[in-house]
Amino acid sequence: MCATCGCSADGSVTMHIPGQENNQDHNHGHDHSHSHGKRIVDVEQDILQQNNLLAERNKGYFDAKNILALNLVSSPGSGKTTLLEKTLTDLKGQLTFAVIEGDQQTTNDADRIHATGTKVTQINTGKGCHLDAHMVLHAIQGMKPKNDSVLFIENVGNLVCPAMFDLGEKERVVIISVTEGDDKPLKYPDMFFTSTLCIINKIDLLPYVPFSIEKVKENAKKINRNLPIIEVSCTTGAGLQEWYDWLKSKVLAPELV
Repeated sequence: MCATCGCSADGSVTMHIPGQENNQDHNHGHDHSHSHGKRIVDVEQDILQQNNLLAERNKGYFDAKNILALNLVSSPGSGKTTLLEKTLTDLKGQLTFAVIEGDQQTTNDADRIHATGTKVTQINTGKGCHLDAHMVLHAIQGMKPKNDSVLFIENVGNLVCPAMFDLGEKERVVIISVTEGDDKPLKYPDMFFTSTLCIINKIDLLPYVPFSIEKVKENAKKINRNLPIIEVSCTTGAGLQEWYDWLKSKVLAPELV
């Protein structure tokens, strides 16, 4: 995706499936030829067009198997993985889950998810700064999530590039923590405009940081007036039930598919 956002020069991606001897090196197959002649190529349009086609393929797969796919997006350190751990633990036995973890390096987050007993695949993007539909397609082909399940896709920590790339998800959940600025929705409008839920995380830290809940809500509504907002703390448990209720409301019973 180097022509779009300046990430990986070689397009290399590594898949890791914790608990299995199944590590694969996967190459996007991007052809980076260079010419010294003057030529203008609209690469961005071509890349996004191909991504969107694969995203539609992913969406068709999810719809056919009644899989609720959620793309979790945020800046680094917002608490996405901790929220996932709490969700997977608290709702264990109520819903069937699978997780795709996206990071530039390490299997740290996938190891944490694997410890909850959840099927998980780690995608390491190298120099890449986001997941794309091709990576997700390759991951689901390997992990084969069950019918009537929930698939969390934890994107690489970044509020810019992931906003451009549809993964075929049903819902896009943007997570912001109170340790960040309450002007984030205004600074990164594309992410908040394309999201279907905003979670304000780490509200237990509000007494210690200069962050206005009302201000961030006001700013988010300026960008996306229909954006639902849920305030949570994984430390105290505040707001988690509201998040769980929202999640369950999006799951279709098999007989309704």
